[in-house]
Amino acid sequence: MATILGIESSCDETSASVCINGKVINNDIATQAIHEQYGGVVPELASREHQRNIVPIVDHVIENAGISLKNVDAIAYTRGPGLLGALLVGSSFAKSLAQVLGIPIIPVHHMKAHVLAHFIDEPKPTFPFICLTISGGHTQLLRVNSHLEMIVLGETIDDAVGEAFDKSAKLLGLPYPGGPIIDQLASNGDPGRFEFAKSEVPNLDYSFSGIKTSILYFLRKEMKQNENFVEDNLNDLAASIQFTLIEMLVKKLKMASAQEGINQIAIAGGVSANFGLRKRLTEEAKKNNWELHVPDFQYCTDNAGMIAISGHFLFEKEQFGQLTDSPLPRMPF
Repeated sequence: MATILGIESSCDETSASVCINGKVINNDIATQAIHEQYGGVVPELASREHQRNIVPIVDHVIENAGISLKNVDAIAYTRGPGLLGALLVGSSFAKSLAQVLGIPIIPVHHMKAHVLAHFIDEPKPTFPFICLTISGGHTQLLRVNSHLEMIVLGETIDDAVGEAFDKSAKLLGLPYPGGPIIDQLASNGDPGRFEFAKSEVPNLDYSFSGIKTSILYFLRKEMKQNENFVEDNLNDLAASIQFTLIEMLVKKLKMASAQEGINQIAIAGGVSANFGLRKRLTEEAKKNNWELHVPDFQYCTDNAGMIAISGHFLFEKEQFGQLTDSPLPRMPF
């Protein structure tokens, strides 16, 4: 049993968390609003913001947990995947602090940490379970056999579903990040109003490049006849886009459940905060006799709570890192 300090800095969220004996005590996140004006994350600005935020946020979680740095047994940090500059800030800070304290460092895989977020709160899934891991940069179907053994059953061959949400929102003229805005608008729209092409790829893999092209050509055609088409149909467009993307996700998830003979189903990653998806999966769980696990909203987006709990399981197996470990923007699964 140990006290783990977790640090997350893979993209535009600076986060820190303390995990004591397998219990996540806190989870502080500093969101970088500066990127909104650019319509996406600017890597250099993200790095600067991480440098600005990391010391105050670590100080705060240590104080909030009622401990001192001397009580920390190891520091877990995100090694990858993510933006190189952003990863460098978190990894350099973790290594430096660990060296001063004379304690081990624990490099954590960001996407595996999203899965392990399910072990922060009750109820926790039992092994094995299927996890649909969905974010702005990743879309994967995993068979999770243990805390540290995860097998990729399928993944996107091009774009991630989170990117498809954000790019679709951009085509509708919505601000960044557009995915959550589509989710909000969709609640007041007709999901069957418009149809968009869904890419069909074999096995349990995904493809989301085709639907973005389909939306682009559809909007161009309609706006030639009515330049106010998007404004006049915004809610229905959002609902139809969201419905199509969710259909694509759910279809392969059902296939994975049947193929593996597993009814323990979980979702993880930033897109798992999507209300429409949560509602649809709740309905599917009833139809298919699934035991569905959905993390608390704060553990869906990038956060250090998932890094700290991952550090806890890795600490138990003494899987420590070295000071020479470099950040891996494209860290293999």
